[in-house]
Amino acid sequence: MNVWVSARIAVRALRVNKLRSVLTMLGIIIGVGAVITMVGVGAGAQARVAEEIRSLGSNLIIVLAGTVTSGGVRLGTGSKVSITEEDAWAIQREVPSVHVAAPSVQGKAQDGQIVYGNLNWTTLVQGVTPEFFVAREWDVAAGKPFTEEDVEGATKVALVGQTVVVNLFAHADPLGQIIRIKHVPFTVIGVLDRKGQSTFGQDQDDVILVPLSTAQRLISSKKVKIGSVNSISIKVRDPDAMKEAEEQVRGLLRQRHRLKATDPDDFWLRNLSEILQAQEESSRVLTMLLAAIASVSLLVGGIGIMNIMLVSVTERTREIGLRMAVGARSRDILGQFLVEAVTLSLFGGLIGVGVGLTGAYGAAYVAEWRTLIQFDAILVAFGFAGTVGIFFGFYPARKASRLDPIEALRYE
Repeated sequence: MNVWVSARIAVRALRVNKLRSVLTMLGIIIGVGAVITMVGVGAGAQARVAEEIRSLGSNLIIVLAGTVTSGGVRLGTGSKVSITEEDAWAIQREVPSVHVAAPSVQGKAQDGQIVYGNLNWTTLVQGVTPEFFVAREWDVAAGKPFTEEDVEGATKVALVGQTVVVNLFAHADPLGQIIRIKHVPFTVIGVLDRKGQSTFGQDQDDVILVPLSTAQRLISSKKVKIGSVNSISIKVRDPDAMKEAEEQVRGLLRQRHRLKATDPDDFWLRNLSEILQAQEESSRVLTMLLAAIASVSLLVGGIGIMNIMLVSVTERTREIGLRMAVGARSRDILGQFLVEAVTLSLFGGLIGVGVGLTGAYGAAYVAEWRTLIQFDAILVAFGFAGTVGIFFGFYPARKASRLDPIEALRYE
């Protein structure tokens, strides 16, 4: 008896007890659907994390000012002014793997909110150089970025983020408008492209960028010496050279700051590629965990198939004896019941794929979770469903094939 004949007999036998067949497939349907949905949600979360970190800029190393201790209290990162513009230019000039190094200073407008007409808004004001836009891969959606001439001349021009546009200008066109930062008038020459939230929950669009020299003179604290900066954004040419670039930057800064071998760093280095890898690995482990939990449903479904197939063997004992009496071999009986079990699994797997896709897109729509459907996950879940059918269907099929024809015919 070939496979196709066994398949037709199996389908005919399943159609006789439609409700029982559907209930038997239910475990497989739920298992496959849960695997596809959970993997889709997990992969979507992983892609979301990667996008948020890359929004900070790819191949990026951040140098932050160091800490200072006052009265036995450590005041935290950035409390010690230890990095300068010259450090940034030295890094860009002397570290071969560095594409650009962008110094920046930042702070809130503490002496008054940002004012436009009769509207106001409190936001982060950051002084940067043109290299900042390259390092952070941040485009200007409207208008133009400022130039080296603006930095050298300390001109009073500004670029505003999307959040500032909404809250400060309402429905007005911000280009060419005059805003006041610490009571100093600035002309808006551009609107930054949308960046979204960072992985730390910070709204990157709630910012105003001005030339570095302008910020140092007008916005930064008077206690901060001209030339000092809060951070340096370093873009590395090759992602494979991130670790090497980090070590070279550390060595160069220690040399420039005249630190002894036993002295700790007076600055902080943040390699964002390492953060990205850690976050992606965490998301990957979470996805695998969700898939493993969902796979339990497949095993439960397989046990259900085995139970129903054992019942079916008992109910059809006389039929099996009759088939053997007219010439059916043990392997024919084995193949018939094995095909029935696999057919149940595969039909359940097909329906489960539909349920999984519906669940994934439903989660994306209702809960506003990002999902990413992976074709590999569908194939693995469907293939696993078929494997479950073979594994759990083999014992009932083997039991049926070993029945004694005479005893089977006598069975009532």
